Amino acid sequence: MRRTSRFTVIAIGVTALLAGLGAWHLYGEREPVTKLRTVPVKRADLLATIGATGTVEPEEVVDVGAQVAGQINAFGTDVNGKPVDYGSVVDEGTVLAQIDDSLYAADVQQAQANLNSAEANVVQSQAKLNQARQDWERAQKLGPSEALAPSAYDQYKANFEVAKANLGVSQAAVVQTQAALNRARRNLGYCTIKSPVKGVIIDRRVNIGQTVVSSLNAPSLFLIAKDLKRIQVWVSVNEADIGNINPGQAVTFTVDAFPGEVFHGQVGKVRLNASMTQNVVTYTVVVNTDNADGRLLPYLTANVQFISGRRENVLAVPNAALRWEPQASDIAPEFRQQADAAGGAQTQGSASTTAPAGPAETPRTLWVAQGNYVRPLKVKTGLTDGTLTEVAGADLSEAMNVVVGEQSSQASADAGGGASPFTPQLGRARGNAAQGVTAGGGRSGGAP
Repeated sequence: MRRTSRFTVIAIGVTALLAGLGAWHLYGEREPVTKLRTVPVKRADLLATIGATGTVEPEEVVDVGAQVAGQINAFGTDVNGKPVDYGSVVDEGTVLAQIDDSLYAADVQQAQANLNSAEANVVQSQAKLNQARQDWERAQKLGPSEALAPSAYDQYKANFEVAKANLGVSQAAVVQTQAALNRARRNLGYCTIKSPVKGVIIDRRVNIGQTVVSSLNAPSLFLIAKDLKRIQVWVSVNEADIGNINPGQAVTFTVDAFPGEVFHGQVGKVRLNASMTQNVVTYTVVVNTDNADGRLLPYLTANVQFISGRRENVLAVPNAALRWEPQASDIAPEFRQQADAAGGAQTQGSASTTAPAGPAETPRTLWVAQGNYVRPLKVKTGLTDGTLTEVAGADLSEAMNVVVGEQSSQASADAGGGASPFTPQLGRARGNAAQGVTAGGGRSGGAP
């Protein structure tokens, strides 16, 4: 009986040992399965743009100021007969405001009185000159003689010359006082602020009763937009992008005031007075756009896209396909030597640092699924819109599946589902060298 029990214990132990070895062999040595994510090459329309932010500005703005000091007594009326205010439409010569002119009217009266006095002095000087001329003419007829002493003769001559000079002084005083009168009248006219252009008042900076003081800089009273049917967008563009922007280039932009609506314009000029903020150099690009309906308002923030290139109906792949690189064991055996010579395969467990698609006609490599492996496909890249890149190659065809990344089967199981029906996947067992690669490893560089 004891012998039977001993055999039973041994049998149970051997069974447990065999079960443990089987489980270890099944779960411990089982090679992890990695699935490659692929997408088909497809035809698409590509639009390359440069993004920036700008401000909607009137095409021409006139800052109306005051050349004299005084208190604002009243505002004028716009074309609709209403007092001038924000948004008022005014014509050229429309009275915008009236400054208290009592002091300047007094200056005009004083200048007029001075002019009258100067003109009277001219008449008086002319009379004295006539008398001195007659005395001098009689003295010349007599000459220095017993009837006229030499000293008297010289005195008549001097009186004539002095009277002639006094007349010139009086005449100059008339010109001087006339200029003072013109100046006083001009200052009086400046008390009436008029619009120099036809446009819309976008800012009123004074109120009735406010005193304006004119100094070296004329105080600003009104800001008038000459024509809001033509409007501009002033865009700050980074120095790295300014080389791709030229006058006449097409531009699209949006404003938060009209979500979902796209406005169009074109580059007018690139201003050369660059600004630097925290060592970042930016240039101001002026974009002209039509605003015939008047919907765009001054000083809206605009999100601008400069169109730098356009391709229609070209073969394109995601940028991730150009960044992904396989491990040496992923490459089909017949292509491994070629890939090693070209440096196309990355080392085990390392991440790719390949940059996104570059300029037009740049040679690059795509990786195409071939059974349980991948094979290289040489292509030339063209335009990119930041997500898709134009590709061309002799062996490239539409609907060809190219690899964009990978994920382990365990990650898929943990996610609670299989592969997306829109993302074809290839599965295979890797060797021990592939162990330790994290799910969805960074070789693809992620989706753009």
